[in-house]
Amino acid sequence: MLTDAGLPAFLDDLGLPGFVDIHVHFMPDNVLRKVWDYFDRVPPTVGMQWPIRYRTDESVRLDTLRALGVTGFTALAYPHRAGMAAWLGDWALTFGAATPGCVPSATFYPEPGVLEYVRAFLDRGACVFKSHLQVGSYDPRDELLDPVWGLLAEAGVPVVCHCGSGPFPGEFTGPGPISEVLARHPNLTLVVAHAGSPEYAGFLDLVEAYPRVHLDTTMAFTPYLNALAPFPDELIPRLHAAQDRVVLGSDFPNIPYPYSTQIQALVDLDLGADWLRSVLHHNGSRLLALP
Repeated sequence: MLTDAGLPAFLDDLGLPGFVDIHVHFMPDNVLRKVWDYFDRVPPTVGMQWPIRYRTDESVRLDTLRALGVTGFTALAYPHRAGMAAWLGDWALTFGAATPGCVPSATFYPEPGVLEYVRAFLDRGACVFKSHLQVGSYDPRDELLDPVWGLLAEAGVPVVCHCGSGPFPGEFTGPGPISEVLARHPNLTLVVAHAGSPEYAGFLDLVEAYPRVHLDTTMAFTPYLNALAPFPDELIPRLHAAQDRVVLGSDFPNIPYPYSTQIQALVDLDLGADWLRSVLHHNGSRLLALP
């Protein structure tokens, strides 16, 4: 069984220089603490508690990632209301520019001026955007976002989108709404967070229908998420076939178990060393345009 301390040796055995994790959260301190407070208050009806495993200062979290062998990562931040996305994106871009290994990240929200600030973020070098349909409670088909999706599709910049209905469904979650966005913008580089939990099959359909749709592994296949929304065994062959469209995500630091649990869960799928190399490093490196 892998441990955090054993991950560098595991990487060596695979011949990889490090993990590339497309779903890591760094945020302004006051925002992150509100996120942690939210997880601390996860209702008992969910069936599990959600203790934050890596609840440490920012500098300690960065040192932890490096010790784990993570060499490329994001600083995903996301707004829950209008008026937040512009300054969150500015913070994430500034953080990424100053932090070795962290790619410039940004976000958006359906509000007046969204196209202008997304264009400005791209001009500043944003390599990845975060969209959270559940927390933001917005419709991805909003007319304010249509030119944004088009701009991001043209730029080829990935959008990590929480569009699945786990752990709580939202009005605009599930494959339906985002599939209409893809129908209008079929070249959009969409990364479906949490492998689309719990609508795994529906999001695999999108991977197979659109050449730039990917799944991230965030929490998927772990004992924790499998207790809530198990990944169906009959979908494993389709996951194997999607080798070039599955990318490592973890939700670090906001996870209730060691980082190595996510890696072990991927190993336990028994899809082979080549699949692991693609998922743990190569696909993420390509999506984030890492050297």
